[in-house]
Amino acid sequence: MAIHAIDSKESSDLVTQAKIDLAAAHRLAVIDQLDEGIDNHFTVIVPGYQDRYLVLPFGLHWSEARASDMISFDEAGNTLDGEGIVELSAQCIHAPIHRITGVRVVMHTHQTWALALNMLENNHLIPASQTSAFFEGRIAYEDDYRGTADTPEEGERLARLLGDNAVMFLKNHGVLVASDSISKAYRMLYLLERVCRAQILAMSTGQPLLAIPDDVIKQVQTPDENDRHKGQRDHLYFEAMKRVLDREMPGYAD
Repeated sequence: MAIHAIDSKESSDLVTQAKIDLAAAHRLAVIDQLDEGIDNHFTVIVPGYQDRYLVLPFGLHWSEARASDMISFDEAGNTLDGEGIVELSAQCIHAPIHRITGVRVVMHTHQTWALALNMLENNHLIPASQTSAFFEGRIAYEDDYRGTADTPEEGERLARLLGDNAVMFLKNHGVLVASDSISKAYRMLYLLERVCRAQILAMSTGQPLLAIPDDVIKQVQTPDENDRHKGQRDHLYFEAMKRVLDREMPGYAD
């Protein structure tokens, strides 16, 4: 049920910004090689609502995503605003996760290095680097691949598995991240691919990986009160990357 209609200038501005950032995230995924052309999906709850979601309509290549292309849809798959339709698995995976967990942003990909790790019998991310230590204890592991998601029940199952974690590893499938902002979700997805690549490369040496001790991981994950950019890193990163897009792949904000 909607909280209220989006009729104020402030709400309209929030919707516009969400569409711009969502389009930017799609194009960045192409630059960072996280995409599969027209497949996979990023969604965000429409500001002012609990039951409407923004998505790039199926059939558009991620490199051509524009803010004006974004449609809103409901859990039944109805297009409520814009032109185009939501892809079935996006509807069945994302809408239940948004509804059950309350997260604002859900991003799901089959990005290469994370998928490679999830093809292994033991697909757990090892906290053997500083960046991977940030993910320790924040990943849910789905070890029962059941094929393509084409029912809401599958999305509900994944939502329960995700719980309050920020990341879910999908065995034989890919990864999913959930967050309260597009900037945080995208940066997390990007960093996840980096640490998965580093782990696969380290494993390829045939030498054992040295995990960081638990007490050090706790220190790494504890916010530094002296951090001059505390709480701003995701936003600063995403704004910097949008400037890269303005130079290399302009037009996402149209």
